[in-house]
Formats: sequence, structure tokens, C-alpha cells
Amino acid sequence: MNSQSVRAYRRRGFSLLELLAVVTILGVIATVVIPRISSSKAGAQAEVNKQNIAEVNSAVERWYFEKGKWPADDLSDIAKDVNYFPEGIPNNPVSNSVYKLDATTHRVAK
Repeated sequence: MNSQSVRAYRRRGFSLLELLAVVTILGVIATVVIPRISSSKAGAQAEVNKQNIAEVNSAVERWYFEKGKWPADDLSDIAKDVNYFPEGIPNNPVSNSVYKLDATTHRVAK
């Protein structure tokens, strides 16, 4: 082998220093990005929860105007009627609990 082919042969791989630099950069990026993803997920869940509450409250009002009575506090009767929630009443995305109505206000209990 001549000196050019030996030099080319040795240059095919990455040095340990180059690999450490890449791993360090990826680690720094991960420490910056992962907390932002976590906080944005919680924020998105809170927004979806607000939207779900508004939809359930709207359906409860519509139920009252159409039927002349308030739905059950556990929303069991409104859940059976596919005209209100064809795919079922959504769960709270934050706590994964079911929505219930406050018996006095007829709004989703928070």
C-alpha cells in the first residue's frame, strides 16, 4: 500500500473525539427540547379539557331546551343519545376522569 491509500483507509471512520462531540450536541438538544414538549403536552391537554367542558355544557343546554328537563348528573342519559355525542362523551384528558354535572348549576363540575 502506498501512503495515499493508507491515509484514505484511516479516514473512512469517525474519530472518538468526533463521536463525543456529536453525542454531546445531541444531549444538549435533548435537554432543551424534552421539557418544552412535556409542558406543551400539558398545555394542550388543558385546552382540550376546556373545549370538552364547553361542548358538554352546550349539549346539556340543548338537551334542556329540547326535552324540557335537565340530563342526569352523571350524564348517562345524554351519553345514550347519539344525537348529542355520536362517539360518546369525551373523558377529561388531564385526569382521565368522566365529566359530571353540578346538581345546582347544571354545568360540568370542575
